[in-house]
Amino acid sequence: MRIGFIGLGNVGGKLAGSLLRNGFDMTVRDLDPAAAQRFLDGGAKWGESPAAMAEACDLVITCLPSPATSAAVVEGPDGLLQSLGPGRIWAEMSTTDEGEMRRLAARVEAKGADAVDCPVSGGCHRAATGNISIFAGCSRPVFERMLPVLSAMGRNILHTGPVGSASVLKVVTNYLATANLVSLCEALTTAKAAGMDLATAYEAIRISSGNSFVHETESRLILNGSRQIDFTMDLVAKDIGLFQAVAERAGVRLELNPLLIEIFRDGARRYGERAQSDAIIGRLEEATGLDIRAPGFPAELVDDEPEVPGREVVPAGRG
Repeated sequence: MRIGFIGLGNVGGKLAGSLLRNGFDMTVRDLDPAAAQRFLDGGAKWGESPAAMAEACDLVITCLPSPATSAAVVEGPDGLLQSLGPGRIWAEMSTTDEGEMRRLAARVEAKGADAVDCPVSGGCHRAATGNISIFAGCSRPVFERMLPVLSAMGRNILHTGPVGSASVLKVVTNYLATANLVSLCEALTTAKAAGMDLATAYEAIRISSGNSFVHETESRLILNGSRQIDFTMDLVAKDIGLFQAVAERAGVRLELNPLLIEIFRDGARRYGERAQSDAIIGRLEEATGLDIRAPGFPAELVDDEPEVPGREVVPAGRG
């Protein structure tokens, strides 16, 4: 399968790297040509435009920073829609709005092509090793065509239902991660204020009912002081804003998420929209005068698990 990949940023570059490492025929494109150089050096071709890539490739993947950017790549004057046709697939790996995904998918399908929303979850360090999780919203036949490609980029692959369903579940999981991050900041700050050793507090949480994926990753970076999670405050704001929109369309009146939105608005005002999301701990450090750091924690996350072929995760009752 000939694969085009548009968007070689922090996550996209790692996902595309997994495909290239696993021997796929690759054509790549990014607004910053320098981001593509290592792929070109590794045998990939350069995509002159989204339209040219849709014509030359069986599958074009986009991994972009916002729904507006994705829409421009699909619908622009030299966009994917100019060349998509029967047998082609557009796969959106960005975190995006479900309504916008369905709108663009309808335009793609009107050309005779297929659309998939397949966002990822699990952190940049797992994207780099092909061990990240991937949700896929599409018809079952399209999912089965996509599975070998998705399995080269991720470890756990979940078919979530029709187009748009993966985007809903991605913002649900990102909301949960954000809520967990803020609660961990409060927990660690309270532990320090109460006189606890922070390394001991970390282990108490890790071996208890308070443990989570976010604790085992982001708490370590907070305690190191680097706070270098490779995810920025503007992206958190986008994701929890998308979750809020899903809830409002579904008629659910949320209580916690609006507070999270305000917390990250304040964080962006203090530290900048492109500040690392884990820098949100700074609000509590400033308020209390405490330093929430401890020795012995890593400055960056490294996935030390071996890369293994991905597999489909089958929900209970479907097997």
